[in-house]
Amino acid sequence: MEKKNYDELTDEALLLEKKKLKKSKILHATLIGFLAGILIFGVVAWSLSPKKQFGFLIPMLIPIVFIYRLVKNSKTNKDLEDVLKDRNLN
Repeated sequence: MEKKNYDELTDEALLLEKKKLKKSKILHATLIGFLAGILIFGVVAWSLSPKKQFGFLIPMLIPIVFIYRLVKNSKTNKDLEDVLKDRNLN
């Protein structure tokens, strides 16, 4: 993903980026909720199973990694939010 210089964009281009940002936030929130549900289901199923084997941790790492990447990616949108706030395009 290439980094854009939002200070040089016009107001119309910033509004288009704002729409993309809103869709991105909704998608990320949905994916994080879905992955958190998978984690909760896995932990509850493990805790209710008669054999408590720690092999369940390996598949549970996959949603944790994806959640981390989604949260880390959402912090990169802070530059766009700052430019939108400076230009009063909220």
